[in-house]
Amino acid sequence: MKITEEIQTMRVRCGWDKTDTPAMLAKSVFVEAGELLECFQDESQPVDWSAVRSEAADVLMYAMALCMDQGWDVEDVIRDKFADVFARYL
Repeated sequence: MKITEEIQTMRVRCGWDKTDTPAMLAKSVFVEAGELLECFQDESQPVDWSAVRSEAADVLMYAMALCMDQGWDVEDVIRDKFADVFARYL
């Protein structure tokens, strides 16, 4: 099963597919990205890579759910961005 299918299965099982909106998913990406950043706030402490991994997963899953709900293939979205970056920077 593809990871996008697993994410959707989880969303359906938890009922989130009924309550997620594009705005809520975008806000959740922002919130989770803030939590990811918090993992690096105290530079005097070692990084908790387990927490970084967990927060990165949250960011990715919300962003992927947003794409999936819009009917966008996640890989195509990323490849389109590659083309944009290459056109601007290479």
